[in-house]
Amino acid sequence: MVRAPSLVVAGMLALAAATAQAAAPAPMPAPASSAAITLPSIPFTRFTLPNGLTVVVSEDHKAPIVAVAVWYHVGSAREPMGKSGYAHLFEHLMFEASQHHPGNYFQPFEKVGAIGMNGTTARDRTNYFETVPSTAVDLALWMESDRMGHLLGALTKDTVDQQRGVVQNEKRQGENQPYGRVQEIIEANAYPLNHPYHHDTIGSMKDLNAASIEDFKHWFNTYYGAANATLVLVGDITPDEAKAKALKYFGDIPAGPPVPQLQPWTFPRTTSTRDTIHSDVPQVRIYREWNTPHSGTEADNLLSLAATVLGDGKTSRLYQRLVYQDKLADNVSVSDYSGELGSQFELQVHVRQGVDPKKVDAAIADEWAKFLKEGPTEDELQRAKTGFRAYMVRRIERVGGFGGKATLLAAGQVYHGDPAQWRKDLAAMMAATPNEVRDIARKWLSKGDYTLTVLPLAEGAKATDADAAETAGLGPVDHAPQPVMPPKRDWHTVKSDVDRSKGVPEVASYPELTFPEVQHATLDNGIKVTLAARHNVPLVEMRLQFDAGYAADQGRKLGTAGFTMAMLDEGTKEMDSVEIAKRKQRLGAIINSGCGLDTCTASLNALADKVEPSLALLADIVQHPAFRDADVARLRQQWLARIKQEEARPITLALRVGPPLIYGKGHAYAIPFTGSGTTASIKSLTTADMRQFMHDYIRPDNVTILVAGDTTLDKLVPRLNAAFGHWQAPDSAVPEKNIAKVDYPGKVRVYLMDRPGSEQSVILAALVSPSTEAPNHLDIETMNGVFGGTFTSRLNMNLREGKHWAYGAHSFMPDSVGQSPFLMYAPVQTDKTAPSVREMLKEAKAIVGPKPPTDAEIEKIKQNDVRSLPGQYQTDSAVLSALANNALYDRPDNYVETLKSRINGLDDEDIVAAAREVIHPDQLTWIIVGDLKKIEKPVRALKLGEVKVIDASGKVVR
Repeated sequence: MVRAPSLVVAGMLALAAATAQAAAPAPMPAPASSAAITLPSIPFTRFTLPNGLTVVVSEDHKAPIVAVAVWYHVGSAREPMGKSGYAHLFEHLMFEASQHHPGNYFQPFEKVGAIGMNGTTARDRTNYFETVPSTAVDLALWMESDRMGHLLGALTKDTVDQQRGVVQNEKRQGENQPYGRVQEIIEANAYPLNHPYHHDTIGSMKDLNAASIEDFKHWFNTYYGAANATLVLVGDITPDEAKAKALKYFGDIPAGPPVPQLQPWTFPRTTSTRDTIHSDVPQVRIYREWNTPHSGTEADNLLSLAATVLGDGKTSRLYQRLVYQDKLADNVSVSDYSGELGSQFELQVHVRQGVDPKKVDAAIADEWAKFLKEGPTEDELQRAKTGFRAYMVRRIERVGGFGGKATLLAAGQVYHGDPAQWRKDLAAMMAATPNEVRDIARKWLSKGDYTLTVLPLAEGAKATDADAAETAGLGPVDHAPQPVMPPKRDWHTVKSDVDRSKGVPEVASYPELTFPEVQHATLDNGIKVTLAARHNVPLVEMRLQFDAGYAADQGRKLGTAGFTMAMLDEGTKEMDSVEIAKRKQRLGAIINSGCGLDTCTASLNALADKVEPSLALLADIVQHPAFRDADVARLRQQWLARIKQEEARPITLALRVGPPLIYGKGHAYAIPFTGSGTTASIKSLTTADMRQFMHDYIRPDNVTILVAGDTTLDKLVPRLNAAFGHWQAPDSAVPEKNIAKVDYPGKVRVYLMDRPGSEQSVILAALVSPSTEAPNHLDIETMNGVFGGTFTSRLNMNLREGKHWAYGAHSFMPDSVGQSPFLMYAPVQTDKTAPSVREMLKEAKAIVGPKPPTDAEIEKIKQNDVRSLPGQYQTDSAVLSALANNALYDRPDNYVETLKSRINGLDDEDIVAAAREVIHPDQLTWIIVGDLKKIEKPVRALKLGEVKVIDASGKVVR
């Protein structure tokens, strides 16, 4: 996968007294009848070009954008023994130069404002995708067709060596996490050595090192022909337009040789096996896996329902037994991972601290036997069905990206020859009966499981050699299904009039952003309401935004805000947590509560025809939290386990200790940015603390209600008044948070944190920078785009594309009302820790010194920011986020609509000045997490400044 900086940042930061007059508890919704269910749909047109390229087109004119996806029917399942990881490494190579475009693949797309641009490799396919303005479709198709038809002329040994290094650091980054090699071990023991799914997709270091340019030329010629590919276009385009453009750009590309079709091979096991490994992990985990039939089968669809009933959330059988009843686990989940050749049904249990794993095994066995005997109840099955249907309604709101319409259509066509396969699967699930689910579970889940127990290391012990555990997996077996050659077809090319020597097509014009009208209202008790109505999908999204956040922990026990908000759906005066969860499932509603740095929120995503009961449930949760002792004790145990997990992961460990170092004692932001608090603070947290927090912050005079989606102000206001209009505020004032300005430390500081055995070091360099509310915020954002905020930024092009010491290197500034932290981030291979620090510092000094942002660099970022606007707000959640930011940072209603003129009006000199304002190389606080034995001496030799070694709490140990 080629990961965008925004995804990295989002992933990192994702770790991130009511009165009696309030609304009554939500009424119990009646179970839905399967016969009455209306399934979502995606209209499409499909055709095949003369060269065998399949094209699927779906019109969606809600925004002037088009999702472009190209799927090749080849993944790691095609890799012969000794060549693991080739499919994924080749995916990376496809993002390098092609014969007629000598530059980086991302560059033309950044100029036209593409969003969601990426590529991924799985067992059964490799895909590439981007969403572009509708006027840039020709550019996207030119680029996709040039790498499909004209890659080898630009492929060099240097390119292979460079991306090999990047992929190996991607592998190190994954394995550097707790439990990072678990799936590799499971797959080796799930399937025999000659099964296509025996090895993981990223491959082994040995095989990656052995890969040659000749290997990849052979791979390309074998699998990347037009007849082995599917092009999907979804958005502001017609089938006639799509057909003409597809033929123009792809018609002259050869079909490629016929690709043998791999045949399904479930490989059910008849006996149960198990392994135990010791690893540097914070708690015991038990993984259990069964081999089950491939996607699209009745069995796979029914087992997806079984997985939901057994282990999806609080209402599931195993969660009820292991977490609630027996108190043996902090979390439990069951998933059905579908594949083209076979699927894997997997159980995962986070064993509670101090619990004997054998007791967990016994409880699982008991609950499993009950399910196989009885099957799901009608109510359990109906709730599962509603959840799947609601999931699909939400999924088809987006045209492309990782999970939108283009993905659904492409997967159906590639795996099953039918873009509508997803809807057939959903219909089969909606028609399932309890007995059918029970019977299929009996057939596939009664024997043949593989169990892997991961134990923490004892003091002074060494980790189990994961390579040994992997190679101890299943050997080859006889009678493997043989691939089948496809029917002989007379594919032929069609001459194209595209003159590729002229390079990438110019985009002459760009569509304008359309943003819904923003409307306002006030409830009977004074709560302000903001609505952006859109009627594209039958969904309504809502956010209650309170001025609080992790910053409200100041003067309280750290973690109070986050823990209190997490307790809201653990029970109300009338309902316990399980009943709340059941009602959400019956409604198909998503209700969440939590905090960020400056705000706490309670959010609702509801089906349009279920808004009223969903809103009543949300109101009850927010206004009547029960804070029962048993629920607090359960969540406290889970929360403490979460803190241990954070302390075991290098990036969250750095994010925990970094803010106190840069903000200083007494500042509201001098807290772990994960918001989870500390072990000591969470252990001491009381219900009185939580009720006081609710009294101080979660109140009607401290909230704004923001809504986007399929509703109107006339419908919305009476419903909100019924739910929240009688909620009264206490007499006391909302407390102030100390977010006063802080100074720089006056010198460079270096803090090292020991993580013995780490394959990588995580480098974090931090400063305080201006608030998101700063008048020159857009100047700062543009400067950061040049420095480290985009794929082609200086930091990433240096450490990833140039040195290939990291999978990615970035800089970013989390939004905040007070001074934002400016963070430079790079996970690098251990032996390149000190050199990477040197390069990061060199880039920081250059941008404020001899190499300020150039006109070309600035123009590239400005163009991307402006031209991507039409695609940024295709979903209700994106619109809602814009409303939330407007409210938080005191922006006008038309802020998004004026962004184009604001960005175009930025002055280059102001952006250069922003770099000097934000980046101070002589004031950086460096936090480096890695194997101290290997990195300390080289880092000290850099002579950056005083070097201290700190522990997981940030305490100096030497």
